[in-house]
Amino acid sequence: MEPLIKVRDLYKIFNIGLNAVPALNGVSFDIYKGEFIAIVGTSGSGKSTCLNMLAGLEAPSKGIIQIANKRIDRMNEAQLVAFRRQNVGFIFQSYNLIPSMNALENVAMPLMFRGVDYKERTKAAKHYMELMGIGDQCLHMPNQMSGGQQQRVGIARALVIDPKIIFADEPTGNLDSHTTDDVLTLMKKIVSEEHRTLIMVTHDPHIASWADRQIRVVDGHVVETVINNESPIEMEILKENGEPPFCEVKKAD
Repeated sequence: MEPLIKVRDLYKIFNIGLNAVPALNGVSFDIYKGEFIAIVGTSGSGKSTCLNMLAGLEAPSKGIIQIANKRIDRMNEAQLVAFRRQNVGFIFQSYNLIPSMNALENVAMPLMFRGVDYKERTKAAKHYMELMGIGDQCLHMPNQMSGGQQQRVGIARALVIDPKIIFADEPTGNLDSHTTDDVLTLMKKIVSEEHRTLIMVTHDPHIASWADRQIRVVDGHVVETVINNESPIEMEILKENGEPPFCEVKKAD
């Protein structure tokens, strides 16, 4: 099995005044197609910086990021915009819905930027809203929806472009515990049934436990990988490739 994402010796240094502050310190890991990955760490650990560089939103100071056999660390901004538009969906903590658009229009919006005609993008948006269990709320405005409903709209919007990879930055951070579990159940189902690769950043060990594999980051270093015992895809990866390299690997309790 070839990794979908290869990260090698990744560094990010921020210059603050006269000081060079490392956010990532030589990070290396692989991610495979169909995995649900949690990048886990406390505030300031470097996890969000890592996600931003994988998504092509920040340039690395040094290192390699290869996605689907393409070196995104070598791309210019125009190439990165085109790459994201064709390959990447985003789920945000604060939903980032446009308040003047109804739910259906919010979901369909990424297809508008691709030049998809109204009838086709509306059909696709309705399909993914139904998949999220909110097909009856197409005409609702964001302020008429609960946090969980808004996040389901956000997930549908991420899926509508048929992305290879979905990036989720603290996607349940604004939800209560019951709604959090509902959303995570839905995300896990989508990864499995739609064969997506989902990379989620979180500081919460409970939320991280929903992932197939946890990449734990401390002070800009990957310190361990935790494999959840019940994940079929992780067992297949271990069977084909052995243990993931670069850091200590353990099974979840």
